[in-house]
Amino acid sequence: MSWIEYQRSILADDVRNRAFERALAAVVRAGETTVVDIGSGTGFLTFLASRLGARAVYAIEHNDQLMDMALTLAGTNAIDNVTFVAANSAEVDGLPPAQLVVSETLGNFALEENILEILRDAQRFLAPGGTLMPRAIEQFVAPVTNPAYHAELASWDRIGFGLDYRVARALGFNNLYVRRFAQGDLAAGEPQCWDRVDLLGEFGSVRTGEAVFTAASEQTVCGFAYWWRAELVPGLWLSTSPHEAATHWEQIYFPVAEPLLMQAGDRVGIVITSDSSEGNGCLVDWRVTQSREGAVLSEQSFDIRQGG
Repeated sequence: MSWIEYQRSILADDVRNRAFERALAAVVRAGETTVVDIGSGTGFLTFLASRLGARAVYAIEHNDQLMDMALTLAGTNAIDNVTFVAANSAEVDGLPPAQLVVSETLGNFALEENILEILRDAQRFLAPGGTLMPRAIEQFVAPVTNPAYHAELASWDRIGFGLDYRVARALGFNNLYVRRFAQGDLAAGEPQCWDRVDLLGEFGSVRTGEAVFTAASEQTVCGFAYWWRAELVPGLWLSTSPHEAATHWEQIYFPVAEPLLMQAGDRVGIVITSDSSEGNGCLVDWRVTQSREGAVLSEQSFDIRQGG
């Protein structure tokens, strides 16, 4: 996807845009608030903060094409209280203390664009009493019971012609997949939060969490759906849940290689570990276990390092 098409898809997301508009309006005080926008892209959040009367806005963007576009758009829209900084935010020093640092560096998998590392470093830009946006991230999973998601990935089993593609199949199941889920694709019951990050506190780049579900009836679990929600200001959340209004973000499919045939009362658990410490994407592994009356029936482990 070209960079301009990606930007178009983001700015076509009215759910996202209006959530950030409401959040910025709740924080920015006309003539008083200094704002730092990290990963400012074409400048949308920067321009909103400016229009809300921010005292000053510093737009940090390392991509030259995006920076050139933002400068042009600022002129077109008569935005004149913005300082554009063409750099990686980790290399920026000397900014005045800010009451707000905002960074919309969220991916389909929340941490894949290194938002943890960006906002951990960005705390140094804050004035006393300043805040970050988002201020917290929660990550959720729910069992997938629609067999179509497994059947798609298991097409290696149907190559035919007397050929054995099991080695390729194994690589395929050690990957995460961007998908959209409907409520009918998921097991009945509440999704579970396996990880919560308070971005205003201390936090690590390695995140590990677990979720366990009990089957209410006979069903087949063929993986897990993943989504996130981010708290922009207290009480205002932006969510990629399939139960909420759709955004340009989609959900993530955590597959299992062999579907789990569950009886009522069986328990299925997933342990997820993600590591974004390298600053270039996110490494993820997951382990899925099925148990019945306390006895483990099966365990499957996956790691995107082993994917193709």
